[in-house]
Amino acid sequence: MTTTEPTPVAYNPYAYEIHEDPYPTYARLRTEAPVYRNDEFDFWALSRHEDVLAAFRNVDTYSNSYGVSLDPSAFNKDAHRTMSFLALDPPRHTRMRSLAGKGFTPTKVAAMEERIREITLEHLLPALEQGTFDLIGDVAGKVPMDVISELVGVPRADRAELRRLADLVLHREDGVYDVPPEGMEAALILVGYYQEMVDDRRRTRRDDLTSALVDAEIDGDKLTDEEIVAFLFLMVVAGNETTTKLLGNAWYWGWRNPDQVAVPFADPTRVADWIEETLRFDTSSQMLLRVTKAPVELHGSHIPTGNRVLLLVGSANRDGEVFPEPDRYDLGRDTTKLVSFGSGRHFCMGAPLARMEARIALGEIVNRVASYDVDPDGIVRVHSINVRGLAALPTTVTLR
Repeated sequence: MTTTEPTPVAYNPYAYEIHEDPYPTYARLRTEAPVYRNDEFDFWALSRHEDVLAAFRNVDTYSNSYGVSLDPSAFNKDAHRTMSFLALDPPRHTRMRSLAGKGFTPTKVAAMEERIREITLEHLLPALEQGTFDLIGDVAGKVPMDVISELVGVPRADRAELRRLADLVLHREDGVYDVPPEGMEAALILVGYYQEMVDDRRRTRRDDLTSALVDAEIDGDKLTDEEIVAFLFLMVVAGNETTTKLLGNAWYWGWRNPDQVAVPFADPTRVADWIEETLRFDTSSQMLLRVTKAPVELHGSHIPTGNRVLLLVGSANRDGEVFPEPDRYDLGRDTTKLVSFGSGRHFCMGAPLARMEARIALGEIVNRVASYDVDPDGIVRVHSINVRGLAALPTTVTLR
């Protein structure tokens, strides 16, 4: 009798089947290859919660200086030009974050709550009146873009086009292992657009984040045009898109788990639990890249200096050592150890804004909707190596 050796686990972040459902592969990685090596794309991957969390917090060993993306065109020493402080190490990271934070304070974010609610209802109410609509195209894709745009000062007439460009930057073609030409062109257009905005604000200040960034100063140190443009680019690509995906993922998994979504529909104060469990169960940002500044010895593997390491956030959030029954969508669980927004010095500056937008949008929905259904034949998934979410989510609602 012969026995067949099991096929070694393989992980390719560009593969469309991984975009469809990475979680079975993550589970095998955590068990079989917690320090995974991919020679084809020249990276290592950490999949266990304790290892991902430790890497986030160890900025002396795991560097951001080449950016957070595996894409060849994005992985370089100039990554900070589009990724801002995501592609910087201390002390440059500390300086950039401190200066940018002057215009993006918790007080400024909290003051936006009522305006975010107005923007949400502006898109939500017409969709609910129709009864059938695309949650992404009609609500989730519009609200975050309008919020970010209003915050930084983008005119209403330009917002749909900026979202289209941001989508192109993130999209990956099947079998193409880099940013496609359309994405490169879109990135250049976005950078040019934001440079024109900065030029305008240097001439005439307005009540917006771009003007605040122009004026931001610590002991005579101010941001350059390049630094401001990079921050604005990061806001529209990372901040806008991840919040859109968070809303869509919450809606999708609520539909797939009616017993769980019934909780916030019965008790709107539980909307926050819906958001947090979605962030754990199927987070928008699936992985982030680091480069080793020193050798790493982990689980019997040796990672040399100067090697690329993927921190698999989506896998860490499904680690059964931290989250019991990790593949169960459970709004009653303790989610305090999720790593969806990173940890340590690179903890996501936009986390409070993302959570507020999601809380307001889903809160306004559960106050008006008794139940909803999704057409599975119309669901379209986004294909991106870093971001996981949906491009279309056709929905029918029954109002209260």
